[in-house]
Amino acid sequence: MKILKIAFENINSLKGYHEIDFSEEPFLSNSLFAITGPTGSGKSSILDVISLALFNQVPRLGKITRNEIQSKGAILTRNQKNAMVRVTYECNKGTYSSQWSIEVNRNGNLNDYEMEIHDHISGKLLDLKKSLIPTKNEDLIGLNYNQFIKAVLLAQGEFAQFLKAKKEERGELLEKITGTGIYRKLGIKAFERNKDANRAIQEQQNEIQVIQKDLLDEELLESHKIELEKKQLLGQQIQKEIDVTTKAIELKKTIETQKIDIKKLRESEELANQELKTFDAEHGAPLKQHEKVQTESEKLREWNLLRKSLKENQDAATKVKQQIETNKDQAEAIIKQTSALLHEEVTAAEINLKLNDFRDKVLKLQETKKNKLNSYAAKKEQLRSELRDTGITFKDKDLKAFVTDLSEELQQSKQQTDALKLKFQIDPEVDLKREQQDLKFSIKTSRDAIRAFSTIDVQKKEILKIQQELEILEPRILQFPKQLKELGKSREVITERLENRKLRKENLLLKASLEEHRKNLQDGEPCPLCGAIHHPFAGNLLPEDNTLDQEIAQLEIQLEKANQDFHKIEAEYANLSKNKADLEQKLETLKTSCNQQKVEFANKFADYTVFESQVEMENFSGKLEEKFEGLMALENQTNRLSALERSIPIAQNLQEILESGKRLKIELEHLYTGKDIQNDTQQISNIWTRLEQERSGLVQRMEEINLHLHKDDSNLKDLVSTLNESIKLNGFSTINDAWNALIPEAKVVELRTEKQKLLKSIDDTKASIKVLENQLENSKKLDTEIDFDVLVQQLNQNNEKHSNLNKDCRELERILKNQQERILRMETLKLEIAEKEKQTKRWRLLNELIGDSKGKAFNDFAQDLTLSQLLIHANIRLKGLSDRYLIDKPSTAEDDGLVAVDEHMGGQRRSVKTLSGGETFLLSLSMALALSDLASKNVDINSLFIDEGFGTLDPETLDTTLDTLEKLQAESNKTIGIISHVDSLKERIATQIQLQRNGQGYSSLNITGK
Repeated sequence: MKILKIAFENINSLKGYHEIDFSEEPFLSNSLFAITGPTGSGKSSILDVISLALFNQVPRLGKITRNEIQSKGAILTRNQKNAMVRVTYECNKGTYSSQWSIEVNRNGNLNDYEMEIHDHISGKLLDLKKSLIPTKNEDLIGLNYNQFIKAVLLAQGEFAQFLKAKKEERGELLEKITGTGIYRKLGIKAFERNKDANRAIQEQQNEIQVIQKDLLDEELLESHKIELEKKQLLGQQIQKEIDVTTKAIELKKTIETQKIDIKKLRESEELANQELKTFDAEHGAPLKQHEKVQTESEKLREWNLLRKSLKENQDAATKVKQQIETNKDQAEAIIKQTSALLHEEVTAAEINLKLNDFRDKVLKLQETKKNKLNSYAAKKEQLRSELRDTGITFKDKDLKAFVTDLSEELQQSKQQTDALKLKFQIDPEVDLKREQQDLKFSIKTSRDAIRAFSTIDVQKKEILKIQQELEILEPRILQFPKQLKELGKSREVITERLENRKLRKENLLLKASLEEHRKNLQDGEPCPLCGAIHHPFAGNLLPEDNTLDQEIAQLEIQLEKANQDFHKIEAEYANLSKNKADLEQKLETLKTSCNQQKVEFANKFADYTVFESQVEMENFSGKLEEKFEGLMALENQTNRLSALERSIPIAQNLQEILESGKRLKIELEHLYTGKDIQNDTQQISNIWTRLEQERSGLVQRMEEINLHLHKDDSNLKDLVSTLNESIKLNGFSTINDAWNALIPEAKVVELRTEKQKLLKSIDDTKASIKVLENQLENSKKLDTEIDFDVLVQQLNQNNEKHSNLNKDCRELERILKNQQERILRMETLKLEIAEKEKQTKRWRLLNELIGDSKGKAFNDFAQDLTLSQLLIHANIRLKGLSDRYLIDKPSTAEDDGLVAVDEHMGGQRRSVKTLSGGETFLLSLSMALALSDLASKNVDINSLFIDEGFGTLDPETLDTTLDTLEKLQAESNKTIGIISHVDSLKERIATQIQLQRNGQGYSSLNITGK
């Protein structure tokens, strides 16, 4: 994966539109570049652009939403209406552009963000929802968000700290850098699961031990069983004695109860006889008197009723006479009230007729007034409805002035309508709706055409850019074979000279060895080589040649430099050749796509082929939109004109209704000032009708009463004559005496019934006494001679014995039951423990392997494996950067920090703490690149951004660092960006993205290169 271009607009302090194209010069020739600028100028914002465009996330904020931007003031530049980021990248599946954008709507609120992916090969947008764009980028690139920020953005500061940290600190740092904290959690989880499982088993084992302590031995258990049987048998015997004693006591109680009942019955009999004597004394004589007049009781009762009726009718006649006088007074008052209401004199005969006429007249005026009000309200609502879209507010305080205002508005609206028709050359007879629809379709077509034209234009620019790049590359590539040939010849010359010098040195060494032998020869002693005893040439030795070693060393340096130059040119030649082939393939694809897009454009947008530039098309589209807005304005103005024309007659009608209503109101107020004429007249009419009906009823009632009085008086005289003869025969002097002697029939029945009850009670009591005396005699025959108190004492003693025995039995039963339950519980616990041990075996084994309370064991093991893998990758990277050092884990006898193995010193091991700044950076950079390798897995990462604290490095270390990065870039063909604010980088790194802040807090972006 390689980032080709980034473009962004209004991101944080970087106001306006900016574009960085890594596939153009100066990045094409110098793939190592620096992003420089003061703190807060937006260096990190460039990295935010990349992650935001691809994944809708930035490292400093996480996922970006509309609320996140509004609440934190992030991403969108202050006081700007829109923001956009776009990243163009190349991967195994093709070339794509991923874009993220957001804008402020016309209400001043942020719309939700938008995302899209453009396929450069097909020239089309991928049909995906914005929520699926990050996942699609992940699939295309081969890295998710977390892997991407580890593989593309490298922070070696963490690894410099990691190199020198102690073992415990190194594990924490490695956990943080690689994000492998899951191992510690797994260790803790295994420990806790095993602990929980063993805790449950231990609790059950403890419970078994407690139960075992409480179990009874077999001898004591058998003793309790025997004792329980004895006590149960003895309890049964005592229970039988208790039952016998209880029955004897109950019999004695029954005898005493029977004696008491007989005594109470005799007392009841005596009391009943006394009540019978009292009844005869009180009611005997009145009953005899009643029996004397019982034959004349009906006539006496009739006499009493006629006497009462005569008195009642006399009283009623007096009351009716009073009511007739009251009715007369009320009728005169109603006539006066009616005259006042009607404003004229009325008589009793014409009161209802005149009331109805007056009511109808008032109601007719009120109905007319109501109709006027309803008409006014309806017209008023109609006027408001007409004026709703005109922006004119209805004013009913002065309708005449309002009508004048409407007329003026009508004239102005006519002028504005004519002006719009003239401005946009609109035929008065045109159908505005149809014209708007046609224009809307034309505008949409123009916009589609602009987008299609823009796509073709972008492809043309890319084709032109690639052609320009190829024009630059081809001359450069043609120079390389000649340079490689010259460098090859130079290497051969130096190699030949070096071999000659080395051969000469070997000869000299051999000769020096012989010369040394010659010095040691002595006459008379045999030569070890030829055996001669005379040595005439033992002296006169040649002087040593000391310049040969210096020549060999210089030649070796020249050869190494020649090799480096040759390999560098060779690598650059290969990279440029590959770039040329890729560009040619990409050019061919783009040309094919561009031609296809042109054909599609010509077929779909034939009317737009006359335009030569996108600006002309946009101007044409703008004119269409301007005319569309004019049509909408004309439609609105036409609607307003129509509304005003309809409103003026309505307003004039309102004015007429209002004046007519005022006249009607004055007439009604002069005639009637009440609130409800219907109610007022109806009340008077109802009262008058009631009084007439009442007077008629009273006269009729008086006639009926006089009739009843005459009839009752005649009947009473006849009945008195008949009764006087019969009552004297029975010993009564007057009818009233006979009436007083007569008892009501119900009372007579009640007295006779009461006497019968007293007689029956006496007979029943005598019978009950006889029955109880027989029962008492039988009970005495069954009674024992033992005294009641002795029996009660025996019963209490036996109950106490039985209670104690029951208590002892229950205790023994409880002991035996507890023993059985404990045994059963132990067996259950043992089975549960066995089952749990089977289930927890894996947790116990897992805990033995990886578990502890802090997760340290498994984490250390896992981090050690991770470290080993990381060191393998780091040493592969380090070998490509320098052949001197390897990184290794410390042995048991060494310091617990990482160890640098010095290959130039025979594999000497030394602590990384003793390394220089440049050496430390070299190792930490290799570690960071190794992490990038791990994070990217099988994905080829060709774009790196190194956020390193270069400001802390001394000049010498800085030079070493930059040499390393230049070598890395040359050998790997990666685009490497260094983020720093160190000014001295300008001297070493030719290509720079410079950020500068102005006085308003915004930053400008400038790309420089040599």
